Amino acid sequence: MTDPIADLLTRIRNAVQARHDSVVIPRSRIKLDIVKILKNEGFLEGYIEIDDGPQGAIKVFPRYDEAREPVVRGLKRVSKPSRRKYVGKDDIPRVRNGLGVAILTTPRGVLTDRQARRAGVGGEVLCYVW
Repeated sequence: MTDPIADLLTRIRNAVQARHDSVVIPRSRIKLDIVKILKNEGFLEGYIEIDDGPQGAIKVFPRYDEAREPVVRGLKRVSKPSRRKYVGKDDIPRVRNGLGVAILTTPRGVLTDRQARRAGVGGEVLCYVW
C-alpha cells in the first residue's frame, strides 16, 4: 500500500456510507493522531486500540445523528505521495468557511487548522473533513 492515510480515510468513508457501527483500521502513530483529532472535533463517536499482532489495530466508531445520518459528510485527501501540499502559517486553508477541519502535520505534531493557526506553524495538509 502506497498511501496508508488515504486507506484510513477510505475505510471511514465506506463505513459511514454503509452505516456500519464500527470499522477496524491497521494501527500506526499518524493514523491514531488523525483518529484522535476526528474524535475531538466530534466526527467520531469514539475509538479503541486493539493489540492484534505486531502492529495492532484501531476500532473506530463513526457518529450518526438521530435520523441515522452520518456526521461526516465528506473526507478528502489533499497531500498525496505523488503531489505533496505544504502551506505556511499564513496560508492555512479554511474548510467549508470554517465548518470543516483541515488536518495538518506540523513540527508540533498532527494539528487541526485552528490549532496550527493559534500555534503559528505551517506544515503538510493531510486532509479535509466536513
